Amino acid sequence: MKYSKVIGIAACVLLIVACFLPWTYHADINKTFTGFFSEQNMYGKPGKFLVFFAVVSILLILLSKIWAKRVHLFLSALSVGYAIKTYILFTSCYNAYCPDKKAGVYLMLLSSIIILVVSIFPDMKSNFENSKVPQRH
Repeated sequence: MKYSKVIGIAACVLLIVACFLPWTYHADINKTFTGFFSEQNMYGKPGKFLVFFAVVSILLILLSKIWAKRVHLFLSALSVGYAIKTYILFTSCYNAYCPDKKAGVYLMLLSSIIILVVSIFPDMKSNFENSKVPQRH
């Protein structure tokens, strides 16, 4: 993919921004939760984890080493799993009440998936393109 680095970095920046946007609104307590705030910290602060892995992903996308691409694939798969778990945690119903889902939670999930897709198809030239295939005699 020709633009995978640009798309990957844009998705990482979108993930960081999404952590600061509203994720859910809970009318029963009249509060909006984000990646860094939940009532009495009941859901933790998943934004810290997601921002850390977004920054590390930017660094790994920019590196043109094969080990960096492999580590990026592992970390992005881990990040998608954590994003799915966080989405389920923040949007689940409790005590017969379902919170209103906001745009930030969808952007968080979508950007994590885009980062995973970019890590599957890295923009890297292989050594096989320039090497000669040995001839059998």
